[in-house]
Amino acid sequence: MRDRTLDTLRRRIISLELRPGEPLSENELAQELGVSRTPVRESLILLREEGLVQVFPQIGSFVSLVDLGRVAEAQFVREAIECASLVDAVVDRDGIEGLREILTDQRGAEAAGDIDEFFRLDEDFHRELLRLAGHETAWTAVNSAKAHLDRARRLSLIDTRPVSTLIEQHTAIVDALEASDPAGADHSLRLHLRGVFDDVKRIQAATPELFSDGTAPRPIRRSIARLT
Repeated sequence: MRDRTLDTLRRRIISLELRPGEPLSENELAQELGVSRTPVRESLILLREEGLVQVFPQIGSFVSLVDLGRVAEAQFVREAIECASLVDAVVDRDGIEGLREILTDQRGAEAAGDIDEFFRLDEDFHRELLRLAGHETAWTAVNSAKAHLDRARRLSLIDTRPVSTLIEQHTAIVDALEASDPAGADHSLRLHLRGVFDDVKRIQAATPELFSDGTAPRPIRRSIARLT
């Protein structure tokens, strides 16, 4: 029960269903999720350790702001692992076709305006690159480090970078792999992954209240978050 509750709350925070700075009520979360307060409380403790929840004594629990330092650290880890793996990539015809099928599905998600589906397919694309290089298990390390980065990426999909741009960047990576050009694939992948920094600058300029530089502002008043 705790694991299911944790997965649900983590997903809602990363998907921005629960926005940065939003207050959290153990009682209301337990009622809406159909569980007791215990798994909610335990989940909030774990999410606090992950940096996704902040607790202010005598005020309450809140969804953490997007930490710019954690975004930079996660992007560094992701770029280091994913780009290093390309050296070992052995991409045959089946591998290229598999990647292009994901690109086709991404275009379908773009046409449907389905951001959630595109985000899932984006994860599939990058995990498949690791699998083709024989390093799929490294995705666990990438995934565990990038909660704040994922929220920044979600914000960029909503507010700044057109999905078509991301698909074009993915296509450039696949084209380079098909052409047996590992240097070109590495260059395209690095440009793609580093794009989040420009996105964050634009989003932060428009909505600075969603971001933190590592020093958490103390909330002034308490209100209750609703999940529905």
